[in-house]
Amino acid sequence: MGIPIIIMFPILLVFTSREQWYPQFFVVARFWAKIVLYGSGFLPRVSKDAKVDRSKSYMFVANHTSMTDIMFMLYCVKNPFVFVGKKELAKIPIFGFFYKRTCILVDRNSQRSRKEVFDRAHDRLQNGTSICIFPEGGIPEDESIVLDVFKDGAFRLAIDHQIPILPLTFFDSKKRFSYTFFSGSPGLMRARIHKEITTSNLTQNDKKALKEKTRGIILKALEEDLNK
Repeated sequence: MGIPIIIMFPILLVFTSREQWYPQFFVVARFWAKIVLYGSGFLPRVSKDAKVDRSKSYMFVANHTSMTDIMFMLYCVKNPFVFVGKKELAKIPIFGFFYKRTCILVDRNSQRSRKEVFDRAHDRLQNGTSICIFPEGGIPEDESIVLDVFKDGAFRLAIDHQIPILPLTFFDSKKRFSYTFFSGSPGLMRARIHKEITTSNLTQNDKKALKEKTRGIILKALEEDLNK
């Protein structure tokens, strides 16, 4: 993770100095993600149930089981998006420097921080940038959990801004690079981009149903893959 960031440091520093240059930063970030994935011996493969509209803003959501999910999401999605993620990742040397300059950080123990997330996400969406949230809210400590419960934030934002949800399923991240020491291996890393879920004409009263529908799509794909 660190070596390509160090090599590209001057370019990354320039593109993160102004918010309007974020699309250029995103191109470099996708290149960095490919270096990390392939350099780690992972072979990413992405299937799509439908074409992703490059001109639209989306709420990208996926299951979360590994640190590699950040790089894999950047690999899978070409639409410029901003991560909403926990502030603790900003402490990672080198990576954290750019993480806090480009992502929307949230302190889940602070009501004020959660409010600021919605304000910053609103500004980004107004500029045509998509948002990415891992709705499980973190990686489950129990690795036997196939898919943890989803939190509301992504779905509240999507309804507020009437942008579609685009679910992704990551099948192999836990197998390739889990949080258990001395586990994982090089190999195939698969993702599936599902059809978008519209939020047109939905209100916050529909938030729970939207959340469960999205989770159901990802869970079904994971269970079908496990039962192959």
